[in-house]
Amino acid sequence: MKELKSEDIKSIFHKRDENSNKGNFGYVGIIGGCIEYSGAVKLANLSCSSLRAGCGVVRVIIPEEIENSVMPYLLEQTLFTIKSEKGHMIFSKEEIDKALEKLKAVAIGMGWGECPDNEKILSYILETKDIPVVIDADGLNTLAKMDKNILNETKCKVILTPHPKEFERISGYDFKKILDNPEELAVKFAKQFNNVILLLKGHTTIVTNGEEGYLVKRGCAGMATAGSGDVLSGILVGLLGYSEPNVLTIAAGSYLAGLAGELAQKELNDISMKASDTIEKIPEAINEIRNK
Repeated sequence: MKELKSEDIKSIFHKRDENSNKGNFGYVGIIGGCIEYSGAVKLANLSCSSLRAGCGVVRVIIPEEIENSVMPYLLEQTLFTIKSEKGHMIFSKEEIDKALEKLKAVAIGMGWGECPDNEKILSYILETKDIPVVIDADGLNTLAKMDKNILNETKCKVILTPHPKEFERISGYDFKKILDNPEELAVKFAKQFNNVILLLKGHTTIVTNGEEGYLVKRGCAGMATAGSGDVLSGILVGLLGYSEPNVLTIAAGSYLAGLAGELAQKELNDISMKASDTIEKIPEAINEIRNK
């Protein structure tokens, strides 16, 4: 498997036409948040993640009961609320259809918590939509409880972004074996499904669809902090607003997040970094990729 380099992804971050408008770069959505974890989705969608990665518009889709706590943190994004009960989304086909209207891609799971209706929402999206879907955090925990055959039946291009413990839950592979043979098991898992790209996080991140793959050796100790995974998901769905949903695009998102983190740590230090520091360095990271 090839190690990804800046020159491999330079074309993704090419200079844009002066006559472009926001519609050229895609409307994307992020579904997440609940009464216990409203903060996680705030960070992933502060516009400094998906929008910094280059999409045109971000739609933040949250339970209506946390609207007042999330709204003050939203700047350039749009907001869509789903009816909720006890701070968790209630499944409604009509509301999900409206929430996903015109979207080029969606990420789901950040700060989503646990709720029976989460399975209904995720199942409905995978069964009825035809867009790239990034599944992370509580989205992965929800998927772990579901029949994995849905990953072969869906029309969606599914991007799974687990760390090793989450990978154990969705794959059934032993945790120690994952740590000992991450590349082999990542390829083995992805190969089972028609429309899955796996991004297995680690010191070396592995991105594969079972047939082709990349090793991403970017990132730093300062990124071992709450919210870094949310930042990555925001970057991925941002790129999917205007890029093909393939292995190279997802690897590029991982590379961009890792490089931005390294730049933040260089300016600050490995102890004091916050996930938002990585977001602030996304523009500098894109410049560095362009100039390689």
